[in-house]
Amino acid sequence: MTNYIIRRLLMVPLLLIGVTLIIFGMLQFLGPVERSALYMKDFPKNDKQVEGIIRQYGLDQPFLVQYWKWLTGVKDPVTGEMEGGVLRGQFGYSRTASQPVVDIIRNRFPNTLDLALWTVFPMLSVGIWMGVKAAVNQNKAFDQAARIYSIIGTSFPTFVFGLLLLMFFYAKLKWFLPGRMSDWVNQLIYSGNFKSYTHLLTIDALLNGRFDVFWDALRHLIMPIMTLSYINWATYVRVTRSSMLETLRMDYVTTARAKGLLERDVVNKHARPNAMLPIVTMMGSSIVGLLGGVVITETVFNYPGIGKAAADAAAQLDVVTVLGMGIFTGLILIVSNLIVDVMYAFIDPRVRLN
Repeated sequence: MTNYIIRRLLMVPLLLIGVTLIIFGMLQFLGPVERSALYMKDFPKNDKQVEGIIRQYGLDQPFLVQYWKWLTGVKDPVTGEMEGGVLRGQFGYSRTASQPVVDIIRNRFPNTLDLALWTVFPMLSVGIWMGVKAAVNQNKAFDQAARIYSIIGTSFPTFVFGLLLLMFFYAKLKWFLPGRMSDWVNQLIYSGNFKSYTHLLTIDALLNGRFDVFWDALRHLIMPIMTLSYINWATYVRVTRSSMLETLRMDYVTTARAKGLLERDVVNKHARPNAMLPIVTMMGSSIVGLLGGVVITETVFNYPGIGKAAADAAAQLDVVTVLGMGIFTGLILIVSNLIVDVMYAFIDPRVRLN
């Protein structure tokens, strides 16, 4: 197990190089003048400024030279300081947000992480429970209802479901709110009377003992959570049901029943753990989607996460911001896949990672 984890960790830099090569390769569809926007905070005053950036960063040089300078940065000829460089955390300057891309990620990612943390539990627990129950009650009423829901859920557009929630719970009932927080919470945070420990609003509200702030934050989270859970439940029901049905037909399950074990013990202790491998794989991709920013959901509910930031940047042709978000999402994907692979051995003893 230890050797496997070490090998996978050693592969992370290679995978990151592959991701950055693909992303930087896509930049080559733009000319040197367009690529110079990666390194300028303001619009150029004249053509000489653009030409200076092109020479400084080698944007007219061979691909590998450009790629190396993009990764490591270059030394400013006037100040002597290093500028740019993805490896140094410099993803460029976003003109649409008027701040460095790394600052957008730093400010927006806690919001996305907060949403993901509150979505994971209902998404996994309800989806897996429905799939297991449908398999155990194959062809019965619950199974039929779950299968119908799975078909409808996977085919119903996300933005339509989100808009329906907005119409009912916000426009009509006024129960839940779009956005991230109310104005009075925003004023409280910037007044200095609210301490940010984790930059996750719900967690910080509890740590500050402000349950009114916690409830306000939760009211803004409920509709996005419902939307994301609804989408994923449909997929988890289908995959979990299929995996459980296959497992319930295995010989060791038949043997367990023949020994006189209670049906709930057969399902919970023998069948369900061995049916979880496909679910773990899907869990990894689902969590990556949540952490990478769910663009449609965040946009529908005006939720200021990194998904909405990427959507806003793409709508305004802000290539710098979109590429920075792509690199960040790729890093999340690589790390999460490593975690999922290691989890296999703990969930299923039949898997040996050597």
